[in-house]
Amino acid sequence: MLRTALLAAGRSRACRAAVERAPVTRELVARYVAGSTLEEALGAVEALAADREVTLDHLGEDVTDAARARATVDAYTRLLAELARTGLAARAEVSVKLSAVGRLLPRDGEKIALDNARRICAAAAEAGTAVTLDMEDHTAVDATLGILAALRADFPSTGAVLQAYLRRTEADCRDLSGAGSRVRLCKGAYDEPESVAYRDRREVDRSYVRCLRILMRGTGYPMVATHDPRLVAIAGRLAEDAGRGPADYEHQMLYGVRDREQRRLAAEGRRMRVYVPYGDEWYGYFMRRLAERPANVAFFARSLLSRG
Repeated sequence: MLRTALLAAGRSRACRAAVERAPVTRELVARYVAGSTLEEALGAVEALAADREVTLDHLGEDVTDAARARATVDAYTRLLAELARTGLAARAEVSVKLSAVGRLLPRDGEKIALDNARRICAAAAEAGTAVTLDMEDHTAVDATLGILAALRADFPSTGAVLQAYLRRTEADCRDLSGAGSRVRLCKGAYDEPESVAYRDRREVDRSYVRCLRILMRGTGYPMVATHDPRLVAIAGRLAEDAGRGPADYEHQMLYGVRDREQRRLAAEGRRMRVYVPYGDEWYGYFMRRLAERPANVAFFARSLLSRG
């Protein structure tokens, strides 16, 4: 119930205004968001790059204005140019939400999103790195995978995100487990109906293992996006069973979450990539992180009360 309420609040303008005005908000947001500017994001990459790799997300979603979509594309092209200029592109790629680059525009949204994503992919290729398309709620899956297929024709390293809590994901893993495919497997962060998603945590975990087994046995490149210690351990065993070495898959975790575990995995010689979001449009991302971590909800509530 709490998770559902928080995700609903993430879509509320009134809640957004209240949260953004709260003095404690910036302190908690800073745990998960690497600043609002490009310079701050690059500083976070530099700090992580010694032992970890990075995927950068310029925050923003559900854009319904063409000018905002173009501004997002411009932000990514500037980011990629700076990654190339500073030599950080070897350690960093980018993640893109298609709703941030036009997918929800009222006319020709999917075509505009594809064209804008092509611009970002071209800039990434020029910089010597890659793009992964973030997944959104279940209504976006078919459009996202369709755009992925179109992009991979020209930019074959373009990656996808699949969410284990969706009932369809095992089939999608089979479709995307072939040579050259890059798949980030996560549990899922949206509030989905039972008709399309597993709602019980144990069912989600079991689905995650089934999906990961498919990806590990395939010929693509699995990206294991979980903070769950049990699933991290299972990923290692599945990789070994499939004959994969440390360079044949990677772990991914969120900026500000389980930093010590990230360092441990990197020290063991495993590929460890950190998902680093930045920018002013942090509200929706922040609310999903609260929904995933109830301890932060308690901290946030106590801080609001103590500061009146």
